[in-house]
Amino acid sequence: MSVFRKLFWSGSILTLCAGSAFAGVHVSSPGNGATVSSPFTLSAWAADCSSQSIAAIGYSFDNSTSNRRFHAASIDGPVSAPVGWHTLHVKAWGIKGAACVTDVSIEVQQNTLMTGLAIPIWATSVSSIQALDNWAGASDTEASGSSDGTTSIVSLPSLFGSTRQFNVNFLNYGGERFYTSFGDDTTSTNFVYDAWVYLDNSSSQIANLEFDLNQVMDNGQTVIFGVQCDGWTNTWDYTANTGTPTNYVDVWAHSPQPCNPRTWSINTWHNVQIAYSRDSNGVVTYKTVSLDGVTGTINVTVPSAFALGWGPTLLTNFQVDGDSASGSATAWLDSLTIYSW
Repeated sequence: MSVFRKLFWSGSILTLCAGSAFAGVHVSSPGNGATVSSPFTLSAWAADCSSQSIAAIGYSFDNSTSNRRFHAASIDGPVSAPVGWHTLHVKAWGIKGAACVTDVSIEVQQNTLMTGLAIPIWATSVSSIQALDNWAGASDTEASGSSDGTTSIVSLPSLFGSTRQFNVNFLNYGGERFYTSFGDDTTSTNFVYDAWVYLDNSSSQIANLEFDLNQVMDNGQTVIFGVQCDGWTNTWDYTANTGTPTNYVDVWAHSPQPCNPRTWSINTWHNVQIAYSRDSNGVVTYKTVSLDGVTGTINVTVPSAFALGWGPTLLTNFQVDGDSASGSATAWLDSLTIYSW
């Protein structure tokens, strides 16, 4: 039978495909005309394209020529998009270069994350921060021991093919801090941190997982929004400066919300969402923290401004601390998005 392409309507989803009845791209979520919030879950698969085996699958929006492309035949994970109506182009490529696409029309509404905090339409978001190529690592000098670590982009385990893997070796309860700068915003005062974390059986050697955001304000001082899942006290912790910006004393305080990374289920993805804000003096209000949709209220206001002499930047840290005299652990980070307004 000759290879042919045909155009047909499935509901009101436009599909270009060829060959067998299972050819082309099949989108199970979102449905055509669906109303979603960002990020939403994209679930799609392709069996073949123009009688070619599938080499990659991906997506783009509207008139963009930039594709997110993954070496797989299916995708199932979160996708971010701005508020409004969009055409989501879900695409597959065959091993000999054929291309198939299914178009889905969606409306992205004002965002309300699992934290329960409404993100306004005018908010700025930076997504896929884990995929940036300027990540670096350093041993935490405030920890009791030492560490070394490596980080790289891997395809497995992955939500969408661009997971960042962190490998840490530690001595005497040391911790490795990984960090990247992803922008410059001195004026925003509200933030939501949204990320997906994957742990394997080496999580039994993790004492703490730390998720930080640092912002240099227009007065030159750096606000540290520090939050960690503390396996020593079994709580979500937050940072505070009990001194002054120039003579600072950086401390961890314990919230009433429970957390221990060693109790997180392994070989699965976990969603972490944290909401906080600041005033013009760098006094921070830690609002809520959510793990896998279970939201806990912190609602604590503390000073957290530091005169570090940094230039304008937005910077995020991901830190893994060891829980013994020596050991190693691996963690993965995906779909890291930070909203600000």
